[in-house]
Amino acid sequence: MTTVLVVDDQPLIRQAVGDILESRPDVTVVGTAADGLEAVELAGRLKPDIVLMDIRMPHLDGIAATAAICADPTLVETRVLILTTFEEDDYLVAALRAGASGFIGKGAEPDDIVRAVLAVHAGDALLSPTATRSLISRYVLGPAAEHGAAAGGGAAPRPHPPEAAGLTERELDVLLLVAQGLSNQQIADSFVISPHTVKTHVNRIMTKLAAHDRAQLVVFAYETGLVRPPVDRDAATTARAERSRPTPL
Repeated sequence: MTTVLVVDDQPLIRQAVGDILESRPDVTVVGTAADGLEAVELAGRLKPDIVLMDIRMPHLDGIAATAAICADPTLVETRVLILTTFEEDDYLVAALRAGASGFIGKGAEPDDIVRAVLAVHAGDALLSPTATRSLISRYVLGPAAEHGAAAGGGAAPRPHPPEAAGLTERELDVLLLVAQGLSNQQIADSFVISPHTVKTHVNRIMTKLAAHDRAQLVVFAYETGLVRPPVDRDAATTARAERSRPTPL
């Protein structure tokens, strides 16, 4: 059974999402909160598996509430899934850095919301590869992402940042695929090993890198250059043109 705390300042959203989740026999909504302060308090008391967290809320926003929940040693098993309109990408990366395990749009289909909650609870895929690369390229790497990346993205040749010195070659291989949004099953298929073995590798990587979950592994891989996002040539050209345009006096 997956237990969920739904956090949103709009009563209609709380009710609708709660109804969607409660329609599943393997999911239980243990509480709802209308702001970040209430979310932190209820999370500490109810110990849910998943906190489905809005970003913009009064008193304490979703990013600060996420950071508080993920830093609480009594909530090491609780994962935060951001509920968003997808309109504010910079907030999403801040939430990932605060410890969130991924995000799902408020306009998603009901089944997609349930699948996202169950996937995060299982410690599996958290973000789509496309969304991950877009966010990381724009807000983690910044303008430097336009230069030096392979046209198709990926990680060849692979650098060996000092921060990853404690990882084995196999763990580096697994980390690269995690950063590209692959699930444990997909990684297992790539290496012809069992999903359980992949999960063991991922857990060891998180321990060595002091990462809260897979989301932070994704950010780590891009920030250290282990993985580089693909270059959008048109976007890069436009960005350079904008920067070279004279500023009006």
